[in-house]
Amino acid sequence: MKIHEYQAKEIFAGARIPVPDGEIATNPTEAYEIAERYNRPVMVKSQVHVGGRGKAGGIKYAENAEAAKVLAQKILGMDIKGLEVKKVLVTSAEDIISESYVGIILDRATKKPVIMVSPAGGVDIEEVAAKTPEKIFKLYIDPVLGLKAYQARNLAYKLYRDIGQVRKAADIIMKLYDVFWNTDASLVEINPLITNTGGEVLALDAKINIDDNGLYRQPVIAAMRDLDAEDPAEVEAREGDLSFVKLDGNIGCIVNGAGLAMATMDLVKRYGGEPANFLDIGGSSNPQKVVTAMKIILSDPKVRAILINIFGGITRCDDVANGIVAAFKQLNPTVPIVVRLTGTNEEEAHKILKSVNLPAADTLDDVVKKAIELAGVE
Repeated sequence: MKIHEYQAKEIFAGARIPVPDGEIATNPTEAYEIAERYNRPVMVKSQVHVGGRGKAGGIKYAENAEAAKVLAQKILGMDIKGLEVKKVLVTSAEDIISESYVGIILDRATKKPVIMVSPAGGVDIEEVAAKTPEKIFKLYIDPVLGLKAYQARNLAYKLYRDIGQVRKAADIIMKLYDVFWNTDASLVEINPLITNTGGEVLALDAKINIDDNGLYRQPVIAAMRDLDAEDPAEVEAREGDLSFVKLDGNIGCIVNGAGLAMATMDLVKRYGGEPANFLDIGGSSNPQKVVTAMKIILSDPKVRAILINIFGGITRCDDVANGIVAAFKQLNPTVPIVVRLTGTNEEEAHKILKSVNLPAADTLDDVVKKAIELAGVE
């Protein structure tokens, strides 16, 4: 789960990580009032769950309250990478001396958090890694022992020479690790971490992504979820207890079990097709889940064929077939659908599918090849 910059800064502030003053505005008048209270130059920053806001014109400098009002009017309602800006963060502008990067992610290969720091802040860390990888310094943390103060200092020395700034940065890194650990985050990031003319070290921007599997332990953060900023298909999938990830292909996939779903997608790629999604209906035999899954996939205009692959163990093939028939009646799909149902009650399932003239394929290879053919992939 992603949260907005202003929400991440609230969490940072609660952990005593220094951040600039800032408040949220949902209309130009509120932006004017906030800037007027600060009585100094401000930044007007769009709040959407995508990167590249500045390049898209969603972050602007305002000399005074009137300028903040004008800029808020321009930014609110703006489309940034498919997301409408509904809120702006009005935050005090800083006189920046230097920009650095500090981030923590979970490295799945080592099963450890890894802290990354770079003196080249203010740009995408991927760009730094591609052009100047020698400017990125990494430290893998033993999750049992945690981050030690001397380790944080060593990282801070990669960013600053001034001992005062080193101490401040080390303190921020220690607190950032606590935020990462205590919020069940998959990523926390400060980009840029700045020094200003007053000698302060501040988190000028903030980013936190939360592992969905840990949200049951994070009710306060779960309440921060902004459904308007998320893909409607992913919201509907989550509410329907489906595991769904949208991709860029044109073959919609409905499968039961994450492993089988991955194998199905791999085979689609192997035969020259492109999966449009990962969608796992899980072990439930509830026909309504199939209807919901079909509705989500049909909402994607790129989908040119739907591939349904069910291995019936706990999941009964006849229940899935009933769900497919119900989806036909409710949704009237116009794209071709190919099905493979094998396992529990498969013979009954095949009879049910014949009622809508939808024969089932015998093998996984057969169903994948047929889906690719119907999608018009050469």
